[in-house]
Amino acid sequence: MNDPASDRRAGFALRLWSLTKKEVRQLLRDKSNAAMGLVLPIVLILIFGYGISLDVQQAGVAVVMEDPSPDAHDVVAGLALTPYLKPVVTRSMRDAERLMLARKVDGILRLPDDFASRLHAGNGQVQLIVHGADAASARIIESYVAGALAQYAVGAAERQGGVRPPPGVTLETRIWFNEANTSTWYLVPGLIVLIMTLVGAFLTSLVVAREWERGTLEALFVTPVRPTEILIAKLIPYFGVGMLGFVLCLAAARWLFAVPLHGSLLLLVVASVLYLLVALGIGLLISSITKNQFLASQVALLSSLLPAMMLSGFLFDLRNVPVVVRVIANVLPATHFLTLIKTLFLAGNVWAVVVPNLLLLVAYAVALLGACRLATRKRIG
Repeated sequence: MNDPASDRRAGFALRLWSLTKKEVRQLLRDKSNAAMGLVLPIVLILIFGYGISLDVQQAGVAVVMEDPSPDAHDVVAGLALTPYLKPVVTRSMRDAERLMLARKVDGILRLPDDFASRLHAGNGQVQLIVHGADAASARIIESYVAGALAQYAVGAAERQGGVRPPPGVTLETRIWFNEANTSTWYLVPGLIVLIMTLVGAFLTSLVVAREWERGTLEALFVTPVRPTEILIAKLIPYFGVGMLGFVLCLAAARWLFAVPLHGSLLLLVVASVLYLLVALGIGLLISSITKNQFLASQVALLSSLLPAMMLSGFLFDLRNVPVVVRVIANVLPATHFLTLIKTLFLAGNVWAVVVPNLLLLVAYAVALLGACRLATRKRIG
């Protein structure tokens, strides 16, 4: 005689096994799901393992030695002993400031002409000017320089046999482009990049794919409307939403967080319009190629939103990551747009930074919108 409870358990196990096999086959059949399950974890592991670094290494420091004494040279030599700093000797403060504006160095160390005499009097003063766009990096660089000066004092005391107290070196620090010395001034402009990427690339990536899934794009193709007109009509609403997000970010930066705008407002608007066109082009191109909302959203997430957040310089300085990651980051349009808006907000119209990045955004916009036009042909299939 069969046990009813045992039969129920056996039936449950058989049905569960059959349903599980069906779901596994469906998962393997749908290549987009399988790819996302495998590709996304690998991408995140690589990005967080190799692409994100909160350390500061080989930070460039322009050294202006107005006093060419041996003591001044000993202090500068102490900077070269640490792997975290890279001293660059310049001829004048003007040269050093030019390097700072172009972000070729992160700080300026100035040794005044009376450094040696004041050092032997027990009060040698050294001025450090730090680029404060990234407040966290500025504080780290300041601590590195202070540590190098402390090592110089210890070495000087050892050379004197410890008979006399070590010479005193006072570090006078100034922060450029971030008088408040807060990370808010660094992060708030970066929100413009994320919001425009979200609206332009992520949301727009669903537009054409939704039309393909619902079959409405085929209905449009039998009308006299041209593909260019279809694309422009799809761009206009999301362009308006993206610019609204830009205005909200600009208002919040100015009146909520008191972030100064040292550069031209017109240049900031032009750069934002160009990047929004780039983001819209990325979203429409993804949507036109994939023709599937889920796949389009995942591709947009991996190719635009995540890189804009993690590899554009929004969260950390790209100069501290491996060369391969830095090369990939420099290919991203978001990296150049973020460089532009941070420069315009915090430093002003630094043409050596503004012009090349603006031209790159123009090239990206033309290429991506042209690719969208080619991908959206007036045919079915």
